Amino acid sequence: MATERIAKLLKKLPDRPGVYLMRDAAGEVIYVGKAKSLKKRVSSYFRHDSFASPRLRKLVQSIEDISVIRTESEVEALILEAKLIRKYSPFFNVDLKMSDRYPYIKITRELFPRIVVTRQRGKDDALYFGPYVSAGDVRSLLRLIERYFPLRICARDIDASTPEKNGRPCLHYSLGRCLGPCAGLVTPADYRERVDDVILLLQGQSSEVVERLRKRMDRAAKSLAFEEAARLRDTIRAIWRITRQRITSPLREDFDGDMWQCLNRLQQALRLPVIPWRIDGFDISHMSGRETYGVVVVFEQGSPNTSLYRRFRIKTVEGVDDFRSLEETVTRRYGQSLKGSEPLPQLVLIDGGPVQLEFARKALDELGLKDLPAVSLAKQEELIYHTPGEEPLRLDFGDSALRLLQRVRDESHRFAIESHRASRSARLRRSVLEEVPGIGRHRAAQLLGRFGSVRNMAAMSAEELATVPGIGPAMAERILSVLKENIGGTEPEKN
Repeated sequence: MATERIAKLLKKLPDRPGVYLMRDAAGEVIYVGKAKSLKKRVSSYFRHDSFASPRLRKLVQSIEDISVIRTESEVEALILEAKLIRKYSPFFNVDLKMSDRYPYIKITRELFPRIVVTRQRGKDDALYFGPYVSAGDVRSLLRLIERYFPLRICARDIDASTPEKNGRPCLHYSLGRCLGPCAGLVTPADYRERVDDVILLLQGQSSEVVERLRKRMDRAAKSLAFEEAARLRDTIRAIWRITRQRITSPLREDFDGDMWQCLNRLQQALRLPVIPWRIDGFDISHMSGRETYGVVVVFEQGSPNTSLYRRFRIKTVEGVDDFRSLEETVTRRYGQSLKGSEPLPQLVLIDGGPVQLEFARKALDELGLKDLPAVSLAKQEELIYHTPGEEPLRLDFGDSALRLLQRVRDESHRFAIESHRASRSARLRRSVLEEVPGIGRHRAAQLLGRFGSVRNMAAMSAEELATVPGIGPAMAERILSVLKENIGGTEPEKN
C-alpha cells in the first residue's frame, strides 16, 4: 500500500505526458518510466492487482518518493526517458542496462546520412539515440520523422560528384519519404540541414526545430518560394500539434485551445519579428534585502514548462537592489544560453516597469543579445513597456495577448516567492545544526535525513542521539544544547 505521503502525491499528478522517477529511502533513483498520463500510469503501481509480479512488488515496497517531469508530448517523454535511464542506471530498469536487446535510432556518418534502427550500439562515429523500451515507440518516432523530415533509409552508395551515374531515385522519393540524394536532387548542405532537424527532434528540442523552420519559412516567403514556405508552415503547425501540452488551465479555457491565434496576436501587438512560441519571464524575491533570488520561468506554446524553470541566488548585489539583481539574473541566465546549455526565447518578459526593463536590456546588450525582444509588464495599470522612448502599450483587459503576458508574469512572481521560501527554510534548518562545533554540512544533512527535522532532534534524549554512528555522548549533549537554545520548544513535529 502507498504511504499517506505517496497517496497525497498521487492525487496531485497531472493527467498529461511526462517522465516519472521513483526513489528509495536513500534518495537513489530506482526506476524511470514514461507515461501518456502521469496520473494514471504512476497510480497504477499502487493498485492491489499490481502486486502479482514479485519484481513489481519489490519496486513498490522500495518507493519512498516520486518526482515527475512534464513534457509536451509522448514523443518527448520517450526521448527523455532514455536519457534519464542512461544517466541514473536505475536498479529496476535492469532490462535497459542490458540494452543490446533494445532498439536504438542511428544516424550514420556519411555525406548523406541514413537513419537506421539497430539493436547494437557500434563503436563508430554514428549518432545513437536510445535505447528505447518499446519497438512500437520507435516506429511512432520514425513515422513522425518520415512524414516531416524524410531522410534516406537505403544503403545505396552515392557518388555525389557524378549523380547521373546513380540512376533514378527509388520509390521512397516518389512517395515523398526521401529527398533523392542518390539522384542529385538535393545538395549536401540542404540535406545536412534536414539531418540537423532530426537530431534536434531526437534530442527532444522541438521548440528549437520550430525556430529553425520559421527562419527558413521567412526566407522562402521573401524569395517568393511560396510553395516551400507553405510546406514549412504546415510542418511547424504539425510539430506544434504533436507536441502541444494536454493540460487544463484558465489560460487555455479562455482561448478555447487556440494558442496559435493567441501567439499570433502577441506577435502583432508587440511588433515581434517571429511568433513568440517561447517566453521567458523574470522576477526577483528577497526578504529584507537578505537571500535575494532571481528566477526565470518558461512558457512554451502558451503553457508553463516547469522542467525549464531556473533560479539564481544573487551574488554580486548587496542590500535591496532589485534592478541590479535583475541585471545579474538576466546575465547569468543567457550566459548559459550562449554556452549552448539553454535555447533562447523569442520574448523576454520582465516583472516591473521601464527601469527594470532598462537594466534587463543593459544585460542583454553586454551579452551581444541586443536584438532579443524584451518587454516589461507593470502591475498597477498593466502597462507594457516595449520600446525606449515610446509610450507604454495599453491593451484591453480582455485581449488574449495581455492575458498571456499576465499569466507569465504571475507565474514568475509565484515561483520567485516559492523559491525564496524553500531556500530560506533549508538554510535555517542547516544553519542551526552547523552552529554545533564539530558538525559540518555533510553531518548536518545526514542527521536531518535520519530524524526529519531539528525540532524532532531537540525532543530526543542525549542517549538516543548518541546511538548515531560518529555521535558520542559529549557531541549529543552539544547538539541538544544548541538546538534548544535556537528553536525553543521541544515538541516533535507531527506527521
